[in-house]
Amino acid sequence: MKRLALVLGSGGVRSAAALGITHVLEDEGVSPDLIVGCSSGALYGAAIAMGMSHAKAMTLWSADLTEQRRWRAYAELLAPRLFGFGAEFSLRDARRISARIQLGFGGWQLESLPTPLRVVTTEAATGASVVLTRGSLADALCASVALPFVFPSVQIDGRRLVDGVLSNPLPVSVASDARAVITLGFRGVMPRRIDSPGRLLAQVTTTMINNLQQAHVQAAHAAGQRVLSIELDIDARIGLWQASAIPRIYEAGRRAARARLPEILAMLDETSARAA
Repeated sequence: MKRLALVLGSGGVRSAAALGITHVLEDEGVSPDLIVGCSSGALYGAAIAMGMSHAKAMTLWSADLTEQRRWRAYAELLAPRLFGFGAEFSLRDARRISARIQLGFGGWQLESLPTPLRVVTTEAATGASVVLTRGSLADALCASVALPFVFPSVQIDGRRLVDGVLSNPLPVSVASDARAVITLGFRGVMPRRIDSPGRLLAQVTTTMINNLQQAHVQAAHAAGQRVLSIELDIDARIGLWQASAIPRIYEAGRRAARARLPEILAMLDETSARAA
């Protein structure tokens, strides 16, 4: 069994708090021997698993990555039959994201990482959760952040994979073989008012994802897993891709980990004693 797993859920740039958390753990001589990541959590989890410096990892995401629109997408929405709307539809061009991920992680295989990493994705055709543990790290990360409607899906081993948030936004169950688990998850913020189709859709999807995340955590506790959840004290209105907030989020992760450090060390001591 693994001694300590770090489970990182979907949260956009907020997942960068994982870098601050591991910084505090490293100062105490503690490091996870398993990392599980979903969506942006997989991106920052990969940086930790390969031993990337925190300074470099904080530059992985930048504002320009989501600014490349597909202008044809609007024609596909207005006249789907005429312009060929299909399963590969996306509002954004993902080439910049793919290039950035290749720059940071190209050449790495999941099975060769210094710390084991499990990347959670979703099979678009069935909705089933797919956990990647072997193969191209860059391809796995591109799939795990492929938010449907916004970015195109990614083909891996004949399957069309999309963002893991759809099936397992905080994949505690994927770390069921760990004696102790630290999670970093984020509940979505509900719209303050419903005055557009987009806000109504946000209300529905946020409700579903929040409830799915809570169900997975409750199931882990019911199964007897030792799970310690870290929550951040940051502005709830930070944008999903607001790269300028990453330094603040990193510091929020450090503060949160220091505040829970006695509990973390006690949990590790207890699990070690049980194993002995």
